[in-house]
Formats: sequence, C-alpha cells, structure tokens
Amino acid sequence: MLGMLMLLLTGCGAGSGMKDGFYTAEMAEYSHGWKEYLCILVKNDKIVYAEFNAKDASGYIKAWDNAYMENMLAGGTGTYPNEYTRQYVAQLIESQDADAVDALSGATSSGSNFDKLSHAVTEQARKGDPSVVSVE
Repeated sequence: MLGMLMLLLTGCGAGSGMKDGFYTAEMAEYSHGWKEYLCILVKNDKIVYAEFNAKDASGYIKAWDNAYMENMLAGGTGTYPNEYTRQYVAQLIESQDADAVDALSGATSSGSNFDKLSHAVTEQARKGDPSVVSVE
C-alpha cells in the first residue's frame, strides 16, 4: 500500500525530492540570435518561482524586445515572448510537473525548448546541483 501511495505521489509531481535552491538550464546554442533559459526556485520540494526567457549575446532579454513582439503579432502567431513565457511558467508552477505543460499555439519551438529545459532543471533540483546545465 505504501508503494502504491509513493507511486501515486511521484506520478503527480509531488514528493519528487527536489532540494531547496535556484536551478538554471539553458539551451546549448543560440537560435535566431536568442538562447532560451529556465531558472526555477525550489522551496520545500515545490517550484515557487520560475523564469523562462531568452537572451541575446549581449544579455538583452527577448521579452523586452517590442519590435520582436510586434513582428510576431503581425505575423499572425497570436502570441509573443512576454506572453508565452509567462504562460509556460504558470503551467509548470501550477502542475509542478514538467510533463504536464502543454505547448502553446504560435510558440511551438519555444514550447519544445521549454519542455527540454524544464526536465533538465527539475533533474538538477532533484540532485541539488546548482550549476547551470546546458541542453542540446
């Protein structure tokens, strides 16, 4: 019975054994001039804060780029970085499970990267390893 309870809890993302601290994963390469990253804060085995975004080589944040936002909206994507990054993060914090985050229409490439990054960063949190992990 105890084994079934543990299986149920770990399947829901609870009791995953994440250690308190900040953890960061970033894509190994720049794509179209941007490198996406995900940083989480874990407290009491829960993700309590997360930031998903992208930066250029100078460190400028993609969500701050109004011209990029206007181009995305004009292109008919229906979303833009400052919106979809917050939506991905909200799903992760709410579900506490990287597998439960759904891709958003208009941001599928970033959604694929968020999936990779969220799995990598939660694994770092389980290990308690605060080093930045690079994701292919």
